[in-house]
Amino acid sequence: MSIIADSVTKLYGKQKALDNVSFSVNKGEIVGLLGPNGAGKSTMMKIITCYLPQNKGKVSVCGYDTENQSMEVRKRVGYLPENNPLYLDMYVREFLKFIAGIHKLGANTKERIRDVVDKAGLGPEIHKKIGELSKGYRQRVGLAQALLHSPEVLILDEPTSGLDPNQIVDIRDLIKEIGKEKTVLLSTHIMQEVEILCDRVIIINEGVIAADSPTSELKDISDTKKVVIVEFQKHVDTDEIKSIEGVQDVIVNDNIYNIIPETNADLRPEIFKTASSKNWVILSIGYEELKLEDIFRKLTS
Repeated sequence: MSIIADSVTKLYGKQKALDNVSFSVNKGEIVGLLGPNGAGKSTMMKIITCYLPQNKGKVSVCGYDTENQSMEVRKRVGYLPENNPLYLDMYVREFLKFIAGIHKLGANTKERIRDVVDKAGLGPEIHKKIGELSKGYRQRVGLAQALLHSPEVLILDEPTSGLDPNQIVDIRDLIKEIGKEKTVLLSTHIMQEVEILCDRVIIINEGVIAADSPTSELKDISDTKKVVIVEFQKHVDTDEIKSIEGVQDVIVNDNIYNIIPETNADLRPEIFKTASSKNWVILSIGYEELKLEDIFRKLTS
């Protein structure tokens, strides 16, 4: 196992950020660590990377304990925090040399810098100051420094946050390529990103694990597998739809109503019946596979 978290609890004063959390990540997996804001994702990542100690439980990375063998863990982990702290007055090459010095790469410095610059696509910007780079290229610099010492495990906290669509695609492609050789644990709020990148998903809610499953099987964990998609002629109060027997939740996107059932029962007859009694005009109705976003909302609401 590359990462093992065993009954981890973390307290901030009286607030319990993590409550008896246990999971493991196999070598070569790309795992999405998901959850709403404040769920404990970043705290878990900081514990794995030895930035924070846990109050209870054990965490090991590549067989080394994060509390008692933190230097061995740090040698084997590459970390890109959410805020991506960089020295903006440094040139890209200068910064990477500085990081190489911290990791004591010695004679391998030039070769490693050349390698990560190529992998991260930093070649055209290598002679610029970091402060002159776009947000996308700064993320690339952050990934390059995380990869510089050739770690076995890569921890990425919101790696595509704030990027434009083209930059997001570039960073996703880079992570997929890295995932062929490394173990990757990443946090994101972009569900499409999870479906594209992750072999497995761990969902944390209020400090506890709400789900831990291969991405392809996550829909089987939730009690519902399909959602009813309805387009009404006019706006309909979601509370009225939720009052229909068998409806668990309603998500509205541009006048399209995603009606999530409590079970696998077909809700369409009840929806038609209610619409008829309330004079709601239905323009279209159909079934759709439950999206990861819907499952996430169900498990964390």
